[in-house]
This record gives sequence, C-alpha cells and structure tokens, in this order.
Amino acid sequence: MKKKLNYKFGHKLRTVRERKGYTLKDVASRAAVSESLVSQIELNKVSPSIDTLLLVADILEIDYEYLFSDYRQKRKVSIIRKNERGTIQRDGVTFQQLSVNDDLSKDYGIESFLLEIDADSEKGDQEYGHAGMEFGIILKGQAELLYGTETYQINEGDSVYFPSDVPHLLKNSGDKVLKAVWVVSPARNLFQT
Repeated sequence: MKKKLNYKFGHKLRTVRERKGYTLKDVASRAAVSESLVSQIELNKVSPSIDTLLLVADILEIDYEYLFSDYRQKRKVSIIRKNERGTIQRDGVTFQQLSVNDDLSKDYGIESFLLEIDADSEKGDQEYGHAGMEFGIILKGQAELLYGTETYQINEGDSVYFPSDVPHLLKNSGDKVLKAVWVVSPARNLFQT
C-alpha cells in the first residue's frame, strides 16, 4: 500500500524553478542529488529529508516561510474583554492590560496596556533603561518624553517609537488625565501573577 504524503511542497518548488529558468539538472547538480529525485519531489511522489528540502529551497532562493506557509499551525488567539482587564495603579499612573503573554510568545512577545497618567504624574526612570523597544500613541492629553538628555513634546494623536535601553520618562505635561496606548517589546510582564 502506497503511503500518502501529507506535506506537499512540489508545486511551489517547480513553479519557482521554472520562473528562474533552472532545469532539473541545474538544481540536481547544485544539490548533489539525482534529477529523478528532484522531479519526484516536485511531483510530490517522495518526501525528501528536511536537509534536502532546505537545500533545494536555498538553491532556488525560496523563503522558508513561503515554503511552509500552507502548514502553519493555528496560533492561540488571546482576547481580553474590556471588563476583564488587569489593572495596576501606582503613584498617579494606571495600567490596564491589553495583551496576555504566555510561553508561546515569550521570545517575540509584546506587552501592551492602556496607560492613564494623572496631572503632575509620570512613568519611567531617568536613571535606567531596559532592553527592547517601546511604542506609544497619545489618545488624550499631552505628554513630555524625557529620553536620555533630550525632551520631546507629544500631543494628542502623536505616536512615538524608541529603543528603551536609554533612560526614559513619560510625564503628563497637561492639567487633565493623559491617556495613551503603550506597547513594550520584549514583554516586561507587568501583569504576571
């Protein structure tokens, strides 16, 4: 009984090979395999070793993401309902959790929160930075970003993006509550219990 192949890459390999004008012989000689094997892979008659498959993909300059895109596993979707957000309040600053980090996202995870800073309050540190990047958009109010030795005015509707390894401090420079969406990567796990 013939085994059915679950993963079929052949049509992508053949399409790219033909578009680049390579013959079966060109690919086979560069991969140090037989023309017959390359042909059988393209026709989905054999399942190549991962080494052979990746070598052929490299020869054809095919991005691995494209090659495996049809076989992506469904990823976990995380939803935080408005009335279920984690909330932390300290020193005139309120953080409402907008994203959840788990083991699946620890390498590429982000942490996002709705940030509310009372008038005359601030978040951050002028002495220390931390690894990563930050992005924020001011939804309401006006802020002052102290970044290293520089100061930036950020108004309602403005966004900011910066490496967070430089000491930085976000101050509410208005007389009403400042509201912003803030994203930090990698996650600092502010809401981790």
